[in-house]
Amino acid sequence: MKEAHRIKPGAEPYRAEGGPLGVLLVHGFTGSPASLRPMAEFLASKGLTVELPRLPGHGTHWEDLTDSSWEDWFEATENAFQDLAARSRDVVVVALSMGGSLAIHLAATHPDRVRGLALINPYVVDPRLAGAVVLRLFTRSRKGVVNDIKKPGQDEVGYERMPVKILPSLAKLLKTAQQDLPNVHAPLLYFRSSEDHVVSPSSVKSVMAKIGSKDKELVELHNSYHVATLDHEADLIEQRVLEFARSHASADA
Repeated sequence: MKEAHRIKPGAEPYRAEGGPLGVLLVHGFTGSPASLRPMAEFLASKGLTVELPRLPGHGTHWEDLTDSSWEDWFEATENAFQDLAARSRDVVVVALSMGGSLAIHLAATHPDRVRGLALINPYVVDPRLAGAVVLRLFTRSRKGVVNDIKKPGQDEVGYERMPVKILPSLAKLLKTAQQDLPNVHAPLLYFRSSEDHVVSPSSVKSVMAKIGSKDKELVELHNSYHVATLDHEADLIEQRVLEFARSHASADA
């Protein structure tokens, strides 16, 4: 898809070459790579090969989302995954918010290549999207949900508004991810903020109950909001993700 606006400073994609263990990081809806950049740099400093793409329509201007779709976001995610897999022996996927739905679909699509899933407040269930089609008839955009972060001074370089036109496509992504859950068998590390103003508690219940993974762990975060990767417990998340990725890599990766 063609974007009409330039990439915002801080919203650029990121990659780093390292060893045979690769990590793909996927940001959320209306967010940008900035939400995962510190984690990406941390993992790179530990010798991992890292890929953090910018999803189409994100990190520029909210109007660019109008001409995108969940298929565009997944194509970008899958292309980044394929590129990383070609340079790494093992790949673990780390995803924030809506990126979690993309990661679930990726793991179901490539069950033999995804070694593990680390999901941070994944956005998988949202009953509010049921009225998205009707809402399109009455308004062009609505207020976005950005920077739900408890720690002062943080910025995920996201959108203050979102085009209503994109919401039906977002709903299709979430439905696809929900249907994919039983077909995902990769080990799961799930981080959940006890105070999250974006994602409904029904997401954690749905994922933990329906995912096909036998190896799954829920980590409760008590001092972070939705964008926990930029919040008070970011160091904890980064360390746990590093340990998780290494524990599910090949013995010599």
